[in-house]
Amino acid sequence: MALTRDDILAALKTISDPVSGSDIVAAGVMRALTVEGATVRFVLEIDPAKADTYRPVRDAAEAVVKGLAGVDSVSVILTGHSTKTPPDLKPARKAEPKGPQNVPGVAHIIAIASGKGGVGKSTVSANLACALAAEGRRVGLLDADVYGPSQPRMLGISGRPASPDGKTILPLRNHGVTMMSIGLMLNEGQAVVWRGPMLMGALQQMLMQVQWGALDCLVVDLPPGTGDVQMTLAQKTVVDGAIIVSTPQDVALLDARKAIDMFNQLHVPVLGMIENMSTHICSNCGFEEHVFGHGGVKAEAEKLGVPLLAEVPLHLDIRIASDGGAPIVVSKPDSAQAQAFRDVARYLIAQGVA
Repeated sequence: MALTRDDILAALKTISDPVSGSDIVAAGVMRALTVEGATVRFVLEIDPAKADTYRPVRDAAEAVVKGLAGVDSVSVILTGHSTKTPPDLKPARKAEPKGPQNVPGVAHIIAIASGKGGVGKSTVSANLACALAAEGRRVGLLDADVYGPSQPRMLGISGRPASPDGKTILPLRNHGVTMMSIGLMLNEGQAVVWRGPMLMGALQQMLMQVQWGALDCLVVDLPPGTGDVQMTLAQKTVVDGAIIVSTPQDVALLDARKAIDMFNQLHVPVLGMIENMSTHICSNCGFEEHVFGHGGVKAEAEKLGVPLLAEVPLHLDIRIASDGGAPIVVSKPDSAQAQAFRDVARYLIAQGVA
């Protein structure tokens, strides 16, 4: 059984924090956990004055993780608290430049959207980002689904991003993808209770104040629907195009049409559609069943004159991979499911938008 992020966290919860009395995970001392195959890395962020106190804690954490089956190497770094914390994601008060702006260092931006929730948009975003990285592109992933940020879990990334100057934010990275999410700024289980202006301000800061570096493509995982975040992205940022994700069922397609109409009104090209949960093949008998109907997205794409980029099956491996922090493109790169995303990535590169 493959090593997962949850396995590591469970082991680290057995290590006590000498200051708070709780474990190092609950105390927020353990940060930036990454699991790459059999290699595990994380940081213990502490008060520099207590470095001597935490050295035995670091040794114990390293030992308990190294003792897990499937772990070959462990890297644990002690680092002091920065006096300059990530900026509070609130609306900027200064005057903003008018018209769409380019994100510094980012060559292309692709928005992944859906008309309604639950169609697998975030799963598509994570796998597409990893697929582009596997094709040799320098890729970033912005989790703009502020109310339901899921990319930290899907990419196996934890820890709070640092800010060297209190203004710029340093994103985190895993599986060849540079990622930023509001979820990295929140405690587990903490809700975002914001009105529209705060959402728009947070999005602009995550676009313009994150140190993305030089990227060939930034994939933006949008929230479902046609609201403030979608409008802000299109009106404030130069977006190369949008990909609409839908299941084949009529209810999902009704909302997908609204998402397409929104992008048309905002003058953002629709690059194509992806039919997710297209079909289910029984793992026991091989019987193929179209749980949510069949052909609806293909027919809609033909009607709108846009490509059907992929038909992604409803498959248990995709769900397990996403929950485990290594999307199917990473965990099972030779599978038919992974190849569907690789084909989309190659198409976007060929079209010059990624």
